[in-house]
Amino acid sequence: MVSSNHVKSGKMGNSIFRDKVVIITGASSGIGEAASREFARKGSKVVMAARSLAKMAAIADEIKAGGGEASYIETDVSKEADCRRMVEFAVSRYGTVHYLINNAGISMRALFDDVDLKVLHRLMDVNFWGTVYCTRYALPYLIKNRGSLVGVSSVAGFHGLPGRTGYSASKFAVHGFLETIRIENLKKGLHVMIIAPGFTATEIRKNALLANGSAQGESPRKEENLKSPDYVAKWILKGIRKKKRNKLLTWDGRLTALFQRIIPALVDLGYYYEMSREPDSPLK
Repeated sequence: MVSSNHVKSGKMGNSIFRDKVVIITGASSGIGEAASREFARKGSKVVMAARSLAKMAAIADEIKAGGGEASYIETDVSKEADCRRMVEFAVSRYGTVHYLINNAGISMRALFDDVDLKVLHRLMDVNFWGTVYCTRYALPYLIKNRGSLVGVSSVAGFHGLPGRTGYSASKFAVHGFLETIRIENLKKGLHVMIIAPGFTATEIRKNALLANGSAQGESPRKEENLKSPDYVAKWILKGIRKKKRNKLLTWDGRLTALFQRIIPALVDLGYYYEMSREPDSPLK
């Protein structure tokens, strides 16, 4: 289902993002919502994609009130046809695509011994295949425009996290996919960035799947200690502007990426200890 609600762009200074077309998945809340607002503030033509039309409509109305431009389309990224329609919608509305922000994702919290394998299938369908499908249909336009392909990932894609088997597996898969796309297009001017925000105050943890596939509901972490979606959104734009390759926003993430090659056993122990301290941790 497609909405015809979009708003005319205000001219936001001399930003490199002005009049650029950006598709953002998982745009109805969290990092996706914040990125939609930030791109709009910079003068981009924003195409929001998510499953919740009502939430996206409200965000588009607020972007309009601020002088920005946004449209939206109902999209389940685990469905290839939805991802194709999403890109076709953006192109029919604005003529092309300059940036694709693969942000839609789900998490999990359960030991592999206990988890229903359907949970892992769901994680791969959304996190990995969603990225693949969206990239497949947007890539010709991104290459033509020498644009940016972005994957919003996690430290779980650099080092396995206990209790997050499917999440880590899906993010490792995303990293391998995006890194290969980067290499295959080295001479075509395509920019590919993997950004790992660290723990962020979003709905993804509240909606994380437990062993039986139900949502955990309450986050095991204190929201006030987490990164804000606005902070992450600003870094997405900064990373695109500076053509960053990999951007880990926390020192924990940076140290993980470094030390996993030097003292991997110590990194294992550190993450086991950290995850075991969470309330109701599945680690025994």
